[in-house]
Amino acid sequence: MTQVLKCISPIDGSVFAERPALSGEAARAAVARASKAQKAWAERPLQERVDLVMKGVARIGEMNDEIVPELAHMMGRPVRYGGEFGGFNERASYMAEIAERALAPINIEDSAKFRRLIKREPHGVVLIIAPWNYPYMTAINGVAPALIAGNTVLLKHATQTLLVGERLARAFHEAGVPEDVFQNVFLDHDTTSGLIADKSFGFVNFTGSVGAGQAIERAAAGTFTGVGLELGGKDPGYVMEDADVQAAADTLIDGAMFNSGQCCCGIERIYVHESLFDDFLGRALEIVNGYTLGNPLDQASTMGPMAHVRFAELVRSQTAEAVAAGAKAHIKTFAGDDGGAYLTPQILTNVDHTMRVMREESFGPVVGIMPVKSDEEALALMNDSDFGLTASLWTQDVERAERLGGAIDTGTVFLNRADYLDPALCWTGCKSTGKGGSLSEIGYHNLTRPKSYHLKKVTQ
Repeated sequence: MTQVLKCISPIDGSVFAERPALSGEAARAAVARASKAQKAWAERPLQERVDLVMKGVARIGEMNDEIVPELAHMMGRPVRYGGEFGGFNERASYMAEIAERALAPINIEDSAKFRRLIKREPHGVVLIIAPWNYPYMTAINGVAPALIAGNTVLLKHATQTLLVGERLARAFHEAGVPEDVFQNVFLDHDTTSGLIADKSFGFVNFTGSVGAGQAIERAAAGTFTGVGLELGGKDPGYVMEDADVQAAADTLIDGAMFNSGQCCCGIERIYVHESLFDDFLGRALEIVNGYTLGNPLDQASTMGPMAHVRFAELVRSQTAEAVAAGAKAHIKTFAGDDGGAYLTPQILTNVDHTMRVMREESFGPVVGIMPVKSDEEALALMNDSDFGLTASLWTQDVERAERLGGAIDTGTVFLNRADYLDPALCWTGCKSTGKGGSLSEIGYHNLTRPKSYHLKKVTQ
């Protein structure tokens, strides 16, 4: 029986969109078409591929007025924030700009006797499995450089944002990218795992949960398929005694609460030097109490529902457990909190690392704040985590921040900012956050393989 994938809107719990998953046979046929189209695509001049990809990006921009309310229906982000095209365009544009340099051969020797060099070869067919929380920006991290590098792409989007892959495929096809070169596919978990196990792909790029990442690794075991995984996070912020308190509160609380806390690099733990703790807490409470929780289609709403009721239930359970263990919840229940997907943002103090809310990923609008006495204490707490995506440091001393950053188990160190993806820097993580890296020149290296040429010239 064909499985039907359904997007349940967090606005009212109704079915917003549904699509049938491809059968195994249809999925294998899609892979075969992509594989057949790949060589001809890779043989096109690099600049031609770049131009076609950027035309597809521009076409998404032209759809933005339709995309923004569609995202609100699918995953609950308020329309007032205007969608994701700014970051989407920034990331694609940067990868287009550096493509020639990043994909250029490494020339070792070109003498009378030898030509020695290393070229970058596309993997072939790349499977990109994209998440729902930033469905356009996370997808383009892989789609743009994969296509530019000469791969063909199958995009499998999260069911919660079921229509995003269709829009991306439509935009790129209208821009002139051949249909078999970039395909949107609706797949269930078993079919996806089966394709990976059958060596259907040269590379698999996944963003999502730790459990799903583990399932992908199991499916790829023994196939030697390259896998890039961006998984969970529990990102810390550390406010030092010389920090700009207002700037730290504004940025870290926004990093914890924006998109209803559903950000890959959202701030989930905050450590504040004891001399600034009360000041920071007061400013944080003022910020959160100023939010308006409501229907994301309403311009007045600054916070919408979480993407699914079960996500809100996890945050509620973590919060309730922490309070039962002695934590203090500072935010009174908002009028818009319906006990379902609409969830009051929460700030907790009197927390410690025995509590789930300080250890396990919440991926929702809750943050625990702890006072610390020293860099050493803060460092120990920041590293007391199974995850390592980003860490946000707040001080006027750049050298101190870089020194501390070197001791933090993390993929990215921020100073006096948070929750931002710089496309010039590799987006990567460590520990249970996963492996690999996207964007930057390193992102191109992960989407290609090195091929060496040792050419001895004929001499008379």
